[in-house]
Amino acid sequence: MRRTASISLRQRRSSEEPPAHVFGLDVDKDLAFLLSEGKQHLARFNPDLIERAFRFCVKAHEKDVRLSGEPYYTHPANVALIVMREIPLDDVSVVAALLHDVVEDTAFTLKDVRAEFGAEVAEVVDGATKISDVFKSREITQAENYRKLLLSLVNDVRVILVKFADRLHNMRTIDSLPRERQERLARETMEIYAPFAHRFGLGNMKWELEDLSFKVLNRDAYDDIQLRVNKSRRELQETIERFAAPIAEKLTENGLTFEINGRPKHLYSIYRKMLAQGKTVDEMYDLMAIRIILDTEDNNDCFLAYGIVSEIYRPIPERFKNFISVPKKNGYQSLHTSVISGDGKPLEVQIRTRAMHDFAERGVAAHFRYKASTGSTASWVDASDLEEWATWVRDVFENAGDEAAQELLESFKLNLYQDEIYVFTPKGELRILPKGATPIDFAFDIHSQVGARCIGAKVNGKIVPLDHELTTGDQVSILTSKNQTPHRDWERIAVTHKAKTHIRRILNEERRALVSEGKDIWDKRAKKLGLHINDDELERLCVLAKLGGRTDMFVSLANGSMTPEAAGDMIRQLVAPAPAKTDAYPLLSAQQFRSAAREKNEGLVLRDPGASSSAKIMFSYARCCNPVPGDAVVGIVTIGSGIKVHRASCRNIADLQDKLQNRIVGLDWASKSEGEFLAAIKITGDDRPGMLNEITSAVISVQKTNIRGVNIDAYDALFEGILTVYVVDLDHLQRIFDKLHRIRGVKSVERFEE
Repeated sequence: MRRTASISLRQRRSSEEPPAHVFGLDVDKDLAFLLSEGKQHLARFNPDLIERAFRFCVKAHEKDVRLSGEPYYTHPANVALIVMREIPLDDVSVVAALLHDVVEDTAFTLKDVRAEFGAEVAEVVDGATKISDVFKSREITQAENYRKLLLSLVNDVRVILVKFADRLHNMRTIDSLPRERQERLARETMEIYAPFAHRFGLGNMKWELEDLSFKVLNRDAYDDIQLRVNKSRRELQETIERFAAPIAEKLTENGLTFEINGRPKHLYSIYRKMLAQGKTVDEMYDLMAIRIILDTEDNNDCFLAYGIVSEIYRPIPERFKNFISVPKKNGYQSLHTSVISGDGKPLEVQIRTRAMHDFAERGVAAHFRYKASTGSTASWVDASDLEEWATWVRDVFENAGDEAAQELLESFKLNLYQDEIYVFTPKGELRILPKGATPIDFAFDIHSQVGARCIGAKVNGKIVPLDHELTTGDQVSILTSKNQTPHRDWERIAVTHKAKTHIRRILNEERRALVSEGKDIWDKRAKKLGLHINDDELERLCVLAKLGGRTDMFVSLANGSMTPEAAGDMIRQLVAPAPAKTDAYPLLSAQQFRSAAREKNEGLVLRDPGASSSAKIMFSYARCCNPVPGDAVVGIVTIGSGIKVHRASCRNIADLQDKLQNRIVGLDWASKSEGEFLAAIKITGDDRPGMLNEITSAVISVQKTNIRGVNIDAYDALFEGILTVYVVDLDHLQRIFDKLHRIRGVKSVERFEE
């Protein structure tokens, strides 16, 4: 094998240097140049597709001119050139680069692009357009969230790479923009795009974006550092040649093919080191890094080269870093060391293979290019951070199988942050919400008081209903009123836990206040009518009167939807006049009760030979066992509440059998029992998401059963709960049991007794 060595000072790209080809002078020559570059740099190249896209771009932008005076098509042409040269993926990326401004700036639509160039190109163009729309007139305040925002807008990695190229060309031609726009673009680039490019492993692009932004944001420091670096260029070249000569000789002796070059540190990198170390440019000794690039596929050759360098020059042990065995999170690999050169000055040395070097320069794109003949379907993996994603990208390519690179590209989708949306306040502040969020969620995310007083919303300047689903990029303005309070259906509309919790708390507080107020109104009315009814009986009477329950009646009285007079009349019609009290019998016997019982209930009859089958006796139902029609029941004579009905199996009856013997009466259910009866159900099972919803849905599905209350506690992986429901009879209750038993994870369902 022919062994060669190359020793040079690598020229740092200067933004003042014009490219070899200047677009805009001749359309046909511009096209020929692009086709030539594409053929040279792209593994997959369709000249007909590139030509059609270029001519479509020229036609679409024929009336547009850049601020510099150039025809507008020169910008997308230069973006396409950057994609070809610096992040060469495929011809679809180049076509998308040529068309990336068409939908945003011309009369052509995404539908036109899809019809002309297919869905794959349209998807990349659409993603690039969305990113452009979001960044219009926005002040960047949370850079990391904006980087997440970029990923949330796309599901194809090529969208991001085209936007990198677009931003790089805009920064190279930034001088033609007004000063205010220059500063805004430079800050956005420094805070968003440069760090983002670093995470993608695009080293060269990251450094150039930083330097171009630095030039705008701190021109004096930029010019000073650039002047001093340029003055020392000849000295740097001599240093490289002296330093590299003995290394090159030894590497050649060991049969290695290599390139040694020196790279002046990038200006912004020097500036940051100056600030960190408190030094001037003249005091900085490490303005340059020596790089040894080996043409080998064996990573061990890098350690051989390190050994050779360490034999010739004394290493500084604490400056050694092994990024080959332990790569950086963005996939970067290299050996870094510092040694003392022949003239006594420290020099940084980087040793890597050609493949490692290309990945450091071009990141993800380098792997697409290097693995052109192999690939692996990149189904997405769950990741919480882009750095983890970048590591995964590297692993995918390092362990590629036997699939074409194009198939890999087409299947390589980004799903990071797809479950989040990114929306803006009127002042441009970025807010992150879950997908499906509504203006109510946005309002409560701003502040609980803003949410509570929300009466409407404007999205992108247009009034929308509160259940409108927000999408990434929306600018949301909340309309409020001091008289507004949350509605009960808000809890259904909201999707965030924060909004639901606040809505529920406010509604519960309001309801408690209304219940208290309504109870006072009822007590006054009941006293005036001479009604003496306990809470249990009032609850049952309210259900019979179809008022829902006593608390529902209290709420209706408090909010004015029912008058005290109407409530009193409805309840009084269900209650017969109270019997006269007698002090002679503090405890009534069963026989005494039969002669003094109030007429009230037709659902039960006394099981007594001397009792009339048509007798109407006042009954109430024990809450300890909640009997329902169909249960075997007994009654206990009480003062003021008539007969208290228990299930025959109730533990309280068994425990007090001897004491209550003279007050127990036999009961049977009438042939026709009307109304609904409260029943309590104990249920246990495996705790899992959605279990409560399945339980309540199952209950409601049986004759539209009304649920009065649900109380469920979970511990470890199990849950235990009590449901209170209204049923018409035992058969109704049994059907509910059957439904609950069918739910996956439910272990037991039984009647509950206090």
